[in-house]
Amino acid sequence: MRLAPEDERKRRSDLDGTELGRFRPYLLMLARMQVDDMLQAKLDASDVVQQTLLEAHGAIDQFRGKSGAEMAAWLRQILARNLADEFRKFRRDKRNVQWEASLQAALDESTVRLERWLAIEQSSPSDRAIANEQLLHLADAIVRLPQDQRRAVELHHLQSHTAAAIAAKLGKTEIAVAGLLRRGLKRLRELMREQD
Repeated sequence: MRLAPEDERKRRSDLDGTELGRFRPYLLMLARMQVDDMLQAKLDASDVVQQTLLEAHGAIDQFRGKSGAEMAAWLRQILARNLADEFRKFRRDKRNVQWEASLQAALDESTVRLERWLAIEQSSPSDRAIANEQLLHLADAIVRLPQDQRRAVELHHLQSHTAAAIAAKLGKTEIAVAGLLRRGLKRLRELMREQD
Protein backbone atom coordinates (compact mmCIF):
# COMPACT_ATOMS: atom_id res chain seq x y z
CA MET A 1 0.00 0.00 0.00
CA ARG A 2 1.44 3.34 -1.09
CA LEU A 3 1.08 6.38 1.14
CA ALA A 4 -0.58 9.54 -0.08
CA PRO A 5 2.04 12.11 -1.24
CA GLU A 6 1.59 14.33 1.84
CA ASP A 7 1.79 11.30 4.16
CA GLU A 8 4.96 10.15 2.39
CA ARG A 9 6.49 13.65 2.76
CA LYS A 10 5.62 13.64 6.49
CA ARG A 11 7.16 10.19 6.94
CA ARG A 12 10.33 11.34 5.16
CA SER A 13 10.54 14.50 7.27
CA ASP A 14 10.22 12.32 10.39
CA LEU A 15 13.37 10.50 9.25
CA ASP A 16 15.63 13.44 9.95
CA GLY A 17 19.15 13.43 11.38
CA THR A 18 17.78 12.71 14.86
CA GLU A 19 16.09 9.51 13.72
CA LEU A 20 19.18 8.43 11.78
CA GLY A 21 21.39 9.40 14.72
CA ARG A 22 19.71 6.74 16.86
CA PHE A 23 21.54 4.19 14.73
CA ARG A 24 25.02 5.72 15.27
CA PRO A 25 26.12 3.41 18.14
CA TYR A 26 24.80 0.36 16.28
CA LEU A 27 26.66 1.28 13.09
CA LEU A 28 29.80 2.18 15.02
CA MET A 29 29.83 -1.18 16.75
CA LEU A 30 29.38 -2.99 13.42
CA ALA A 31 32.08 -0.90 11.74
CA ARG A 32 34.60 -1.47 14.53
CA MET A 33 34.07 -5.21 14.29
CA GLN A 34 34.97 -5.16 10.58
CA VAL A 35 38.13 -3.05 10.84
CA ASP A 36 40.98 -5.45 11.50
CA ASP A 37 43.75 -4.66 13.96
CA MET A 38 46.18 -3.56 11.25
CA LEU A 39 43.80 -0.91 9.88
CA GLN A 40 42.57 0.45 13.23
CA ALA A 41 45.50 2.85 13.46
CA LYS A 42 44.79 4.21 9.96
CA LEU A 43 41.00 4.08 9.72
CA ASP A 44 38.62 5.66 12.19
CA ALA A 45 35.36 3.70 12.21
CA SER A 46 33.49 6.75 13.52
CA ASP A 47 34.44 8.68 10.35
CA VAL A 48 32.98 5.91 8.19
CA VAL A 49 29.80 5.90 10.29
CA GLN A 50 29.51 9.70 9.99
CA GLN A 51 29.87 9.42 6.21
CA THR A 52 27.22 6.68 6.20
CA LEU A 53 24.75 8.81 8.14
CA LEU A 54 25.42 11.84 5.90
CA GLU A 55 24.81 9.77 2.79
CA ALA A 56 21.65 8.28 4.30
CA HIS A 57 20.34 11.72 5.19
CA GLY A 58 20.99 12.94 1.64
CA ALA A 59 19.33 9.87 0.11
CA ILE A 60 16.42 9.53 2.55
CA ASP A 61 13.95 9.87 -0.33
CA GLN A 62 15.29 6.53 -1.64
CA PHE A 63 14.45 4.69 1.59
CA ARG A 64 11.33 2.61 0.98
CA GLY A 65 11.04 0.84 4.31
CA LYS A 66 8.66 1.58 7.13
CA SER A 67 10.23 -0.04 10.20
CA GLY A 68 13.33 0.44 12.26
CA ALA A 69 14.59 -2.98 11.18
CA GLU A 70 14.28 -1.96 7.52
CA MET A 71 16.08 1.30 8.30
CA ALA A 72 18.87 -0.66 10.02
CA ALA A 73 19.21 -2.96 6.98
CA TRP A 74 19.34 0.02 4.60
CA LEU A 75 22.00 1.70 6.76
CA ARG A 76 24.03 -1.54 6.90
CA GLN A 77 24.11 -1.58 3.08
CA ILE A 78 25.43 1.98 2.98
CA LEU A 79 27.94 1.18 5.73
CA ALA A 80 29.17 -1.92 3.87
CA ARG A 81 29.71 0.14 0.71
CA ASN A 82 31.58 2.85 2.63
CA LEU A 83 33.76 0.34 4.50
CA ALA A 84 34.58 -1.40 1.22
CA ASP A 85 35.60 1.96 -0.28
CA GLU A 86 37.87 2.69 2.69
CA PHE A 87 39.41 -0.79 2.67
CA ARG A 88 40.05 -0.45 -1.05
CA LYS A 89 41.99 2.79 -0.46
CA PHE A 90 44.36 0.98 1.90
CA ARG A 91 44.66 -2.16 -0.16
CA ARG A 92 44.88 -0.35 -3.51
CA ASP A 93 42.46 -2.88 -5.02
CA LYS A 94 39.91 -2.31 -7.70
CA ARG A 95 36.27 -2.64 -6.83
CA ASN A 96 35.38 -6.19 -5.88
CA VAL A 97 31.62 -6.74 -5.76
CA GLN A 98 32.06 -10.23 -4.30
CA TRP A 99 34.17 -8.82 -1.46
CA GLU A 100 31.57 -6.10 -0.80
CA ALA A 101 28.87 -8.78 -0.65
CA SER A 102 30.90 -10.75 1.91
CA LEU A 103 31.32 -7.55 3.96
CA GLN A 104 27.54 -7.01 3.81
CA ALA A 105 27.04 -10.63 4.91
CA ALA A 106 29.45 -10.12 7.84
CA LEU A 107 27.52 -7.01 8.95
CA ASP A 108 24.23 -8.89 8.67
CA GLU A 109 25.66 -11.84 10.63
CA SER A 110 26.77 -9.49 13.41
CA THR A 111 23.21 -8.21 13.63
CA VAL A 112 21.85 -11.75 13.76
CA ARG A 113 24.22 -12.54 16.64
CA LEU A 114 23.08 -9.42 18.47
CA GLU A 115 19.46 -10.47 18.02
CA ARG A 116 20.24 -13.99 19.25
CA TRP A 117 22.04 -12.55 22.24
CA LEU A 118 18.87 -10.65 23.08
CA ALA A 119 16.88 -13.87 22.46
CA ILE A 120 14.42 -11.98 20.31
CA GLU A 121 11.08 -13.62 19.54
CA GLN A 122 9.58 -11.70 16.64
CA SER A 123 6.01 -12.83 16.33
CA SER A 124 4.19 -9.54 15.83
CA PRO A 125 4.95 -6.07 14.46
CA SER A 126 4.98 -4.62 17.98
CA ASP A 127 7.39 -7.37 19.10
CA ARG A 128 9.66 -6.49 16.17
CA ALA A 129 9.55 -2.79 17.06
CA ILE A 130 10.44 -3.56 20.67
CA ALA A 131 13.22 -5.90 19.52
CA ASN A 132 14.64 -3.19 17.26
CA GLU A 133 14.68 -0.74 20.17
CA GLN A 134 16.42 -3.33 22.36
CA LEU A 135 18.97 -3.92 19.62
CA LEU A 136 19.76 -0.20 19.41
CA HIS A 137 19.99 0.04 23.23
CA LEU A 138 22.34 -2.95 23.34
CA ALA A 139 24.58 -1.48 20.64
CA ASP A 140 24.64 1.84 22.49
CA ALA A 141 25.57 0.09 25.73
CA ILE A 142 28.34 -1.96 24.06
CA VAL A 143 29.85 1.16 22.50
CA ARG A 144 29.92 2.80 25.95
CA LEU A 145 31.97 -0.01 27.56
CA PRO A 146 35.65 0.64 28.33
CA GLN A 147 37.70 -0.27 25.26
CA ASP A 148 39.24 -3.56 26.50
CA GLN A 149 35.91 -4.79 27.86
CA ARG A 150 34.13 -3.76 24.66
CA ARG A 151 36.64 -5.60 22.47
CA ALA A 152 36.45 -8.74 24.61
CA VAL A 153 32.64 -8.74 24.61
CA GLU A 154 32.43 -8.08 20.85
CA LEU A 155 35.00 -10.74 20.01
CA HIS A 156 33.46 -13.39 22.25
CA HIS A 157 29.73 -12.79 22.00
CA LEU A 158 29.40 -11.25 18.54
CA GLN A 159 32.22 -12.91 16.65
CA SER A 160 32.34 -16.24 18.56
CA HIS A 161 36.07 -16.08 19.37
CA THR A 162 37.35 -18.33 22.13
CA ALA A 163 39.00 -16.91 25.23
CA ALA A 164 42.36 -18.17 23.93
CA ALA A 165 41.87 -16.39 20.59
CA ILE A 166 40.83 -13.19 22.34
CA ALA A 167 43.84 -13.39 24.64
CA ALA A 168 46.16 -13.71 21.63
CA LYS A 169 44.45 -10.86 19.80
CA LEU A 170 44.49 -8.50 22.81
CA GLY A 171 47.91 -9.56 24.11
CA LYS A 172 46.47 -10.69 27.45
CA THR A 173 46.17 -13.92 29.40
CA GLU A 174 43.03 -16.04 29.25
CA ILE A 175 42.41 -15.21 32.91
CA ALA A 176 42.60 -11.49 32.10
CA VAL A 177 40.16 -12.02 29.21
CA ALA A 178 37.76 -13.87 31.52
CA GLY A 179 37.90 -10.88 33.88
CA LEU A 180 37.27 -8.46 31.02
CA LEU A 181 34.27 -10.50 29.91
CA ARG A 182 32.87 -10.74 33.44
CA ARG A 183 33.29 -7.01 34.11
CA GLY A 184 32.10 -6.11 30.62
CA LEU A 185 28.88 -8.12 30.96
CA LYS A 186 28.26 -6.72 34.43
CA ARG A 187 28.70 -3.16 33.14
CA LEU A 188 26.58 -3.96 30.10
CA ARG A 189 23.70 -5.06 32.34
CA GLU A 190 24.04 -1.84 34.35
CA LEU A 191 23.98 0.28 31.19
CA MET A 192 20.94 -1.58 29.85
CA ARG A 193 19.08 -1.04 33.16
CA GLU A 194 19.89 2.69 33.01
CA GLN A 195 18.23 2.87 29.59
CA ASP A 196 14.98 1.27 30.78
